[in-house]
Amino acid sequence: MSRPLLSAAAFLVAAQLSGCASSAPTVTTTPEVTTAPATPATPAPATPAAPVATPFQVVSEQFADLRILRYEVPGFEKLEPQQKELLYYLYEAALSGRDIIYDQNYKENLRVRRTVEALWEANQERLAATTNTQEVEQATRFNVYAKRVWFSNGIHHHYSTRKFVPEFTPDYFKNLVYSVNEQALPLLPGETPAKFVATMTPILFDAKLAAKRVNQEAGKDLVATSANNFYEGVTQAEVEAYYAKKINKKDTRPISYGLNSKLMKDKRGNIVEVPWKVGGMYGPALTQVAYWLNKALDVAETPEQRAALTKLIQFYSTGDLKLWDAYNIAWVHDTQSETDVVNGFIEVYGDPLGYRASYESVVSFKDLEATKRIKAIGDEAQWFENNSPIKPENKKKNVVGITAKVITTVVEAGDAAPATPIGINLPNATWIRKEHGSKSVSLGNIVDAYDRANAGGMLDEFAYDEAEKNRARQYGSLAGKLHTDMHEVIGHASGQINPGVGTTKETLKSYASAIEEGRADLVALYYLLDEKLVQLGVMPSLEVGKAEYDNYMRNGLMTQLVRLTPGETVEESHMRNRQMVAKWVFEKGKKDKVVEMVTRDGKTFVHINDYAKLRTLFGQLLRETQRLTSEGDYAAAKNLIETYGVKVDPTLHKEVLARYSKLNIAPYAGFIQPKLVPVMQEGKMVDVKVEYPTDFAQQMLEYGRKYSFLPLHN
Repeated sequence: MSRPLLSAAAFLVAAQLSGCASSAPTVTTTPEVTTAPATPATPAPATPAAPVATPFQVVSEQFADLRILRYEVPGFEKLEPQQKELLYYLYEAALSGRDIIYDQNYKENLRVRRTVEALWEANQERLAATTNTQEVEQATRFNVYAKRVWFSNGIHHHYSTRKFVPEFTPDYFKNLVYSVNEQALPLLPGETPAKFVATMTPILFDAKLAAKRVNQEAGKDLVATSANNFYEGVTQAEVEAYYAKKINKKDTRPISYGLNSKLMKDKRGNIVEVPWKVGGMYGPALTQVAYWLNKALDVAETPEQRAALTKLIQFYSTGDLKLWDAYNIAWVHDTQSETDVVNGFIEVYGDPLGYRASYESVVSFKDLEATKRIKAIGDEAQWFENNSPIKPENKKKNVVGITAKVITTVVEAGDAAPATPIGINLPNATWIRKEHGSKSVSLGNIVDAYDRANAGGMLDEFAYDEAEKNRARQYGSLAGKLHTDMHEVIGHASGQINPGVGTTKETLKSYASAIEEGRADLVALYYLLDEKLVQLGVMPSLEVGKAEYDNYMRNGLMTQLVRLTPGETVEESHMRNRQMVAKWVFEKGKKDKVVEMVTRDGKTFVHINDYAKLRTLFGQLLRETQRLTSEGDYAAAKNLIETYGVKVDPTLHKEVLARYSKLNIAPYAGFIQPKLVPVMQEGKMVDVKVEYPTDFAQQMLEYGRKYSFLPLHN
C-alpha cells in the first residue's frame, strides 16, 4: 500500500538542509533604455522612471525550530470567473475542516488552541506595557508557544510528534488567565477559572502526559502509548484482532477499513467504530465542508469534476467507505478540469497502525507550462516499470491511468498546513491505482517558494568539496524537482502486491510507511542516473543525478540528524526511510569504498567515489523493498528498518548539531496561506482576488474566529 502524499520533510531536507536549492532571485524591473538623438531639436520632456517592483517577501519570521514562509499564486488572475468562483468555494470547504486535524492529533488540542487564542490579546497588551525584563521574557515565550501550537495543529511537534511544553511559567499562565474576562475562556459547563487552570496546567506543562502523538518504538503498545485521538480505551492487540476478523485478504477490492472513524469501547465494553460524518463525530465541521462543496457543484468545470464532488459530498454525509472509493475513482477520471482539489481523510501517518487518516485539503489549478516536464515522465511509466530491477513477478504488466501534472496551490488546510507536502500521489487504495490509475502532482509554487527561501550555509558547511558544491548550485534545484517527480509519478505507481497477501498496513504494520517511502525514493534514485531522463529532455546530463546522489547520501547519513535532540532515535517514517536507504547502501558498498565517511579538520563529510556502483546498490535495495512489499514479509521489513533506519551514532549526532547550531537556520518551515476575497455585485460573485497576509499569528486568530465549528472534546 502506498503512502504517497509526502510531508514536506520528505524532500525539503534536500533543498533546505543541504543547500541544494537555488537561492532566491533578485527581482527588479529595469526601464527600457533607448539611444537618444545626437542633437535633439528641442529638449525632451522628463520621463518618469518606471516603478521598481518590490520583491515578494517569502520569509516572514523565524522562531523555535520553525520558519514561516509565504507563497504566491501566479496565474490566478488569468483564470475564468467561473474557475475563480469554484476555487473560492473549495477554499472555504478546505478551511472549514480545520478543527478536525487538531482534535485528531490529541483530544485536548482544541481546548489548548482556544486557550491561547483567548489569551493572545491580553498577552500582547502586557508585552507592550511592560519594561520589566522578566515580564517581557515571559510574554515573548507565550507568543512562541502559541505559534508552535498553531504550526503543529496541537501540542505535539508536527514532525517528531513529541510533546513540546511552554517555556513561560505556570504562574505566568495562571495570572494571564485571571487577567481576561471569564467568558472568553474555553470553560466546560460549571467550570471556574481556578478549576480551568488546575486542569490545563498539566496538559500544557507536564512533558510526560501525552508525551508522543505517534509512538513507533518497537516492543511498545503503539496504540496505548500514542496520544492521538484515533483510539480510546483499546490496546494495540485489541485493534489488530478487531480488524483481523473484519478484513478478508482475498478481497481484491477492499475498502479502507478504519479510515474515517474512531475506535473505542462502549459502556458495555464492546469495541465500536464511531464514524466521522455529517450527523456523527466531527459532524458540525463536515456539515460546513459539505455546504461549500455543494456550492462548488454549480460551477464545476466538467461533468467528471461534478460527479467526483457529488460522491465526496455523499461520503461525508454517510461515512460509507464504499462511497469514498467511488469518489476516488471518479476523481482519478477527472483529467480535463484545470482546477482540482484534494479533500478528505487521506494520509495515515498519524496512526501508528496505519488505519485512520487525518483530514487535509489542497486546492489548486494546473500549471500548464511546468506540467510538460512531469507529463513527459508519466507518459513513459510502462518503460520505467519494464526496465526496473525488481523481480519480474512483482512488476505491473499494464501501468494504467497515471495523470501527471504540476499544480499551482491556492490554499492548504488540515494536515497539509502550515507544513506542506511538495508532491502528491493519490489515491492510496492499491486496487484503485491498479485498475483506474492515479494522479501524481508536484506543487510547483510551493517548491519555488522553498527554493527562494533557501537559507544557505548548509552546503558550505557539509558538502565534501568545491566540485560537489558547484554541482549542487548548478543542478540541485532541478535534481530535487526530478526526484519529487520520479518518486510520485513512477515510484508510488510501480510494483504490485501478490494476490492474497493483503495491504501493507496489514502485513508490514508499523513499518509500512517507511518501507513505502523508501521504495518510492529508490525508484527515483535508480532512474536519476539513467540516460532515459536525458533522452526525454527533462534533464541536461547525468550530472543532475549525481547532484541528487550527493544530496541524498549527505542528508540520509548526516544532515537530517539536526531534527533530533541528543539521545533520540529516528521514528518519523520519512526520516527512517532516508536513513535506511543511505545506511544500507553505505554498508553494502564499504568493501569497494563506494561511499566514504571522510574526516577532515575534525569534521565529517560524505563522499561518493563511484556513482555507477551506488546506482547498482540502489537498484538492489529497490528489488528487496519491492519483494517484501509484494510478499508482505514483515520480518524482513522490521529487520531492514530497525537495523538501518532507527539507530543514531551519538558522536556523529553531536558533531552535526554543533556545526549546524552556528548557521542559525531553522530546520522546519511552513506557510502563511493566501487569502481569497470574493468581489460581489448585486449579491453575485463577479470576481475573486488573492491577498497575501504577512502575519502568521493574525491569520491563525482569524481562522480561529471564522472556522471553529467543533466542541472542545470529541
